[in-house]
Formats: sequence, structure tokens, C-alpha cells
Amino acid sequence: MTVARCLPLPMAALLMALPARAQEGALASLPHDLSPLGMFRQADPVVQGVMLGLALASVVTWTVLVVKLAELARASAALRRGAARIEAAESLRAALAGAEAPAPDARMLRAAARELNRSAEGTGFGAGEGVRARVASHLAQVQARAGREMARGTGLLATIGATAPFVGLFGTVWGIMNSFIGISRAQTTNLAVVAPGIAEALLATALGLVAAIPAVVIYNGLARAIGGYRLRLAETGAAVERLVSRDLDRAAAGLRV
Repeated sequence: MTVARCLPLPMAALLMALPARAQEGALASLPHDLSPLGMFRQADPVVQGVMLGLALASVVTWTVLVVKLAELARASAALRRGAARIEAAESLRAALAGAEAPAPDARMLRAAARELNRSAEGTGFGAGEGVRARVASHLAQVQARAGREMARGTGLLATIGATAPFVGLFGTVWGIMNSFIGISRAQTTNLAVVAPGIAEALLATALGLVAAIPAVVIYNGLARAIGGYRLRLAETGAAVERLVSRDLDRAAAGLRV
């Protein structure tokens, strides 16, 4: 005969209802808002920090995209105009007269003109091959510098794309660990007890993927666009070298440069 059968009926019913009522009380204290914002508010401070960091990384990714697209559009348009002027010019001096000051093509023209002036003061225009080599060296430096300036900031995208999934995974591991701690404290494996903590943990993984996938795609797209910009820089530098070669040939023939 059990203890409950020995007790009066109301007392036995009360004792049998205690575990159920305790479980209902535990469930009533659980968070019921499973929306992303609700899960963020109810998450552990460490998981909240992970989520905020991933959200900030996503904002940085889209900011870099907007800024770099604007820079590429502006620089590419200026470079196309400069390349067209260089191709149409008959001499380095004529091309330099219409150059836009901050554009890479203008910097290449000025570098070539400075080297020509130094060579003319030192040895005259007789040593044509040496002048061409020095001009080519200056142009390569200008092109490399312009390429680095255009690629500035894209390294952030590579970093975000490589690390965001692991940061999200850290948040997931931490959240699941807290879920297990909650299970041990509640002394129940009811899904209603386990689900909120696991959902918060998985939200960190989702945010990591949301930050990483666009960063990788945008990085690859910008890398291709910057590669095309560097190719146009090389073509413009080749056009400047042709102008220098013409000027050297005219000077060697005794013609006015």
C-alpha cells in the first residue's frame, strides 16, 4: 500500500499534483517570445555580444560594398577619360595639359614628364633605352599605388568571411552549454525547457552565416572589378610609354618635342 493511499483523498491528490504544478511553474517562467529580437533579449550576455558583433560585421560588409562601388565607378570613369585623351594626344606635353590632377593617368603623365626632364638635364635625350626603362619603372609604381588604394578595405571582407562562421559557432556552443545547465537546474528534459536555449544558440550560427556569405560573395566580386581596374591602369601606362617613345624619337631626329 502506497503512502498516497494511506492519506486522505484531498491530501493524496495534492501530493500527486505537486510535480505537475512544479513543472507548470517552470514552464511558466520560460521565455515564450521566440522571434529573433525576443531571443536576442533573452540570450546570455556572451551570446548577445556574439550576435552584436556579427550584426556589426554585416553592416561593415554592406558599407564596404557601397563605398567601393562608388569609388570604382568614379575612378573607372576618370581613367577612361584620361586614357582617351592620352590616345588622342600627339605628345606627352599635350596629354599632360588636359589631365585631371588627382587621377592615376595624370600621375603617370607627371611621373613620365619629370623623368624626361631629369634625363634631358643630365644626358640629353640620347640614351633612349635608359629613359624608357626609368619611365616604365615610375609608371609601374604609380599603377601599383593606385591598385592598392582601390583595394583598401577589401581585406575586411576576407576577414569577415573567414571568421564569422566560427564566431557564430562559438555563440552556438556557449548557448547550448547554457541550455544544458538550464536542463540540469530544471530537472526536466521537456522540449519546452530545452527549445528556447537551443533556438538562441542556433540564431548565433544563423547570424554568422548571414555575415559570412555576403562578405565572401562581395569580396570575390570586388576582386574581379579591381582586377579589371588594374588592367585598365596597365593599358593607360602602356599608352603613356608610347607617348614617351614618340617624344624620344622626335628628339633624336632633331624635331621639336
